Amino acid sequence: MARRGPEITLSEVAGVRSLHFGGSEWIQGSMRLSRPDHLELEYAQQMMSWLLFLAPDAQFHITQLGLGTGALTKFCHARCAPATVAAVEINPTVITVARTMFYLPEDEQRLRVIGQDAWAYVRDGAQHASANILQLDLYDATAEGPVLDSLPFYRACRKVLRDPGVLTVNLFGQHASFEPNIRRLRQAFSNRVLQMPLVHDGNVVAIALNGPPLHVTRAQMLARAKVVKQTTGLPALKWVTDLWSANALGAELHI
Repeated sequence: MARRGPEITLSEVAGVRSLHFGGSEWIQGSMRLSRPDHLELEYAQQMMSWLLFLAPDAQFHITQLGLGTGALTKFCHARCAPATVAAVEINPTVITVARTMFYLPEDEQRLRVIGQDAWAYVRDGAQHASANILQLDLYDATAEGPVLDSLPFYRACRKVLRDPGVLTVNLFGQHASFEPNIRRLRQAFSNRVLQMPLVHDGNVVAIALNGPPLHVTRAQMLARAKVVKQTTGLPALKWVTDLWSANALGAELHI
């Protein structure tokens, strides 16, 4: 029997359409109707902070676990060309709503939506070393913590990453699940984990790195951030300031 997902509801306030699960007030994703490819939520923008570490090219692949409104998937498809993008989502209704109400494009050469459980996907040996980037946003109606957050899950995610590769994950910083999640991420990624500061809606984005050790000065990362801002419009300069502040970094990042 197919697994039944939570009830999906929509709200619309001041030109911003949002997705909710199970009638909950928690927002699973939002879109400004006048700018459908824009990342409306601050945490979603921070999920793109991997751009400070890697630049997409024709061989680049980005995988999103948990589709939501498709905001990150749409943005990556539009702004990270010529990279390919895939999203993994277990609930077929979420996929339909993302396409009909949040303007997610249909599959094509550079874009694919996979109807599968994220845990099954990362355990599939065919996916090992398949992605340069993994973006995790896996929540249910309770929004009390990611629905997949075990140490085996994070270790399986690392196997999906190429070398080098970056994982970004949306965590709920005001819940008891936060500290165990950070601890498991550090175990799975050999302590190569950075945090962004808590944003107003309670989200904390963590960044985990795979591959060779990274040594970069703040000046070098600011130079990269300027390029990211110019090419995507994202607040990448602020990301650098936030990373240095939230992780108590010195003149250089060694991770």
